[in-house]
Amino acid sequence: METESEPYVRLSTLRQLHHVVADLNTARSLADTLQTVADGVVAGLNYELACVNLVRPDGDLVVAAFAGSSAAEALITGRVGSRASWERRLAMGSSWGDLRFIPHTEGWVLMEDDVPQWHTDGPAPRFEDEWHPHDRLYAPMYASGSGRELLGVISVDRPRNGRHPGPWGQEALQMYASQSAIAISNARLRSNMQRALVRLEREQQALRASEESFRQAFEYAPSGMAIAEMGGDQHGRLLRTNDALCRLLGRPASVMRRYSFADLVHPEDIGTLLRTSAEGGRAELRLGRRDGTYVWVSLRNSVVADTADGPRFLLTHVEDIEERKRHELQLAHRASHDALTGLPNSAELRSRLSARICERPSAPGDEAAYGAYDSARDGGYGPGDGSSYDTSYETTYDPSYDSGHEPQPYEHEHEHGFGFEPAGGAGPYDHHVHAVAPTGGEVDDGTKGLAVLFCDLDGFKSINDRFGHHTGDAVLIEVARRLTTGVRDGDTVARLGGDEFVVLADGLGAADAADLAVRLRNAIIPPIRVDGRAVRVGASFGIGWAECGMTVEEVLNSADQRMYVEKRSRAKVHRRAG
Repeated sequence: METESEPYVRLSTLRQLHHVVADLNTARSLADTLQTVADGVVAGLNYELACVNLVRPDGDLVVAAFAGSSAAEALITGRVGSRASWERRLAMGSSWGDLRFIPHTEGWVLMEDDVPQWHTDGPAPRFEDEWHPHDRLYAPMYASGSGRELLGVISVDRPRNGRHPGPWGQEALQMYASQSAIAISNARLRSNMQRALVRLEREQQALRASEESFRQAFEYAPSGMAIAEMGGDQHGRLLRTNDALCRLLGRPASVMRRYSFADLVHPEDIGTLLRTSAEGGRAELRLGRRDGTYVWVSLRNSVVADTADGPRFLLTHVEDIEERKRHELQLAHRASHDALTGLPNSAELRSRLSARICERPSAPGDEAAYGAYDSARDGGYGPGDGSSYDTSYETTYDPSYDSGHEPQPYEHEHEHGFGFEPAGGAGPYDHHVHAVAPTGGEVDDGTKGLAVLFCDLDGFKSINDRFGHHTGDAVLIEVARRLTTGVRDGDTVARLGGDEFVVLADGLGAADAADLAVRLRNAIIPPIRVDGRAVRVGASFGIGWAECGMTVEEVLNSADQRMYVEKRSRAKVHRRAG
């Protein structure tokens, strides 16, 4: 209604609108902003009731704030209206710009829908633009931009002047809804930023705590830990080591950073290290200490990866297994050696003999090949000869068993120069040097072979019977020592059982083997002093030859039979013992 006071009303409304819009920007949280929006409608736009309905993530609208009536606020705040019901309302009635007015004559159909409502009874309108209690006026709030995303709806009721808002009042409400949408968007942005900052701070705290936990676990771990580079020119270089690893290897951390594990590993274990996988790889190998000794360790690898750049560092756990390895070697030694004399036992003897002979008999020409093999070795048996000799029969430790590497067939035989192909493998690829035996009997025909000397002590039973097992054990220990002293370093002296011993000596001719048997017999004959008492034993030797095509039992039985032949041939010779 145009009156002479209309300019003053407009100016007063504009001032009130300015104040309430300014208040929108002072709210600290989204909830405060929503309540400020509702309070601003009542305080600045002259409506007695105002409700702010906010769109939820699922699309429905919830009553988020109410102003003007505590009873109505308690009744409908927090209640939800479906998106479909709201879209129906915003399509009904009259459009006042972005506002939507639904007169009471049309709004009665909405009384039963699910949108929360609050109405007061009152008299019917007396003139055309008078406000009816069931009239509805909605001011949608849209997000900035071309999409016009609906953020919520402001619903107002009961203007204080009792009339429908004129063009200026409609414009003021529409402008206020637009500013409220901006304030709500800003409040949501601030809220999201605050949540993101809180989450980021928590993540940073968790990261710092995790880094500190890792640092302490790394530095104070009882076993060795190391971080090495992956890739690049310095792949494998140690970047960081803990105190336990430095103590284990006797090197300070500053010095350790100059090395990689490849620089520290035992030369025999470098292949094991190179075969170890970076991700989850395990290996047992030897690392060098500062004093030049080596220590057995177990390495376990894991990759420290970056989600963007991929693998970055290699984290290696180093465990000292020196004691376990020592026990393993001791157990292996006990299983393969005689407990009394320390010599290889019967099982170890058979194993060493089996490694030297194959199932295929030697073919013509093998003697020449064996002669070439023998001529490449240092010396042979002769009086007083102590030259170096092939140590393939010595007990060695193969690190491949500790790295999880399964030896392939004949792998170790090839390793020691004794590899051979199965039957049918003869030819240019038959690298096995076949064991051959001299064929001239007592006459040395120049053939060199693997001599098997079977030794049986004469008179030992009477010593056991007269002086007891303690003296008998002492005699066996001394005989073992004398036999070991009388052979070359690479030869095998084994105790077969009781008072029987076997000597394996490779590269001998018939005369060499006979000479060795004489020298060993002469070494055994001198008296043995036990507890102040001198006792004496003799020895009978039988010489057999290990030859490809024979079994281990056949080789041992052949030497055993020849020993008994010699014992019977000397039966008439007086041998005194004791």
